[in-house]
Amino acid sequence: MKFWDSSAIIPLCLKEATSEILRRIAENDQEITVWWATPTECISALARRRREGVFPVEAERNSREILFQLSAEWSEVLPTHFVRQRAERLIGIHPLRAADAFQLAAALIWAEENPHGLAFVCLDHNLGEAARKEGFTILP
Repeated sequence: MKFWDSSAIIPLCLKEATSEILRRIAENDQEITVWWATPTECISALARRRREGVFPVEAERNSREILFQLSAEWSEVLPTHFVRQRAERLIGIHPLRAADAFQLAAALIWAEENPHGLAFVCLDHNLGEAARKEGFTILP
């Protein structure tokens, strides 16, 4: 089991330089766990790529379908008072934006506050560094 940040989910939905390695990690993961807002963050990233002309509407539609299929299989950490408290603590310790603090807080709640030996799959440098400092093993 691994906790997946939105930045690592996107390459599973479309072709990027990191797609192949992330697909291999996903294939070896019995259960992908994500933060509750991950689907929305991913849809936002896909829509931004379409608006910026990175890919056409049809590619966005296909990527959303893959995201929908993935989301039917993964587990989500739901928004709770504890997640919000943990995110607020993390913002005071690490240089994180609110959305990233929620990602890491959800991962810590999922890890029952003991992340040692657990993996955090992430492509965002700042978030990955904060997760590493909290005790997660960072993939890829």
